[in-house]
Amino acid sequence: MTAPVQRPLLFLDVDGPLIPFGHPGGYPTYEQAPEPRGVVSNPLLARLNPGYGPRLAALFCELVWATTWMADANECIAPRLGLPQLPVLSLPDAYDDDEQGGLHWKTRAVVDYAAGRPFAWVDDEITAVDREWVAAHARSRTLLHRVDPRLGLTDADFTALEEWLRTAGQGFSA
Repeated sequence: MTAPVQRPLLFLDVDGPLIPFGHPGGYPTYEQAPEPRGVVSNPLLARLNPGYGPRLAALFCELVWATTWMADANECIAPRLGLPQLPVLSLPDAYDDDEQGGLHWKTRAVVDYAAGRPFAWVDDEITAVDREWVAAHARSRTLLHRVDPRLGLTDADFTALEEWLRTAGQGFSA
């Protein structure tokens, strides 16, 4: 008997995709639950759209934080979106040689973590260099999806992810 195949991974950055920045017209802010006593509030968290949580949870994938927020994403971001605790990608301090060549410092870590599983990566800093490197080194289907950091995730971004995950996840267990 063979073990069921796992769902595709979705590596998720926070700053830019979930917390937009740089928009000249300002940002909508969303009502947030009060901070627990003694917790320092971060004004950027008001930019989190609580509607992202149900949309992310509904995607046919395993969500993984790929952010400099690291484990803080589970403490500060996940509860505000109604998400459970998610795995956190261990990020290197830096890959100096990679950065000099234009490769994003997360790229190798994403491919290593995926270990041959299909994956999508949502970030606002993905470039053609990352796409080329992943195409040459990943052992599975991939989608590197760049989000406009001024807007954060949009309906079009969710549609692109849904369509890719639908085809990448064919034959996968629910």
